[in-house]
Amino acid sequence: MNGTPLLIVDAANVVGSRPDGWWRDRVGATTRLRDSLTGLPDSGVPPELPPPVEVVLVVEGAARGVPAVSGVRVVVAQQSGDDAVVDLVAADPQRRRVVVTADRELRERVLRRGAEVHGPRWLTGR
Repeated sequence: MNGTPLLIVDAANVVGSRPDGWWRDRVGATTRLRDSLTGLPDSGVPPELPPPVEVVLVVEGAARGVPAVSGVRVVVAQQSGDDAVVDLVAADPQRRRVVVTADRELRERVLRRGAEVHGPRWLTGR
């Protein structure tokens, strides 16, 4: 594996994994998720993913307006968020790619392309 590991977060799936009223404010919930990721480039997700890490948040639907911030690149899905995640995984096969999602079909798609997968609790349960 070459380069800095790529951590790809399926925003809709991770936001939707917590019954905290996200459905009333998808942009706000996605913004809070994005903001919670800003320290990961320097801290990683111990012990499985040591730093440095490149963090990418894939957004779709109502959350399309959430901008990138320092430390978190935001990719706006042109079609489905799942397809955007798969495209990111497929774009750099020589790199370690870690996807955060609970979506079973997406998990299977990225595992077939050599990515690692963790559920939302792995990321949010820290």
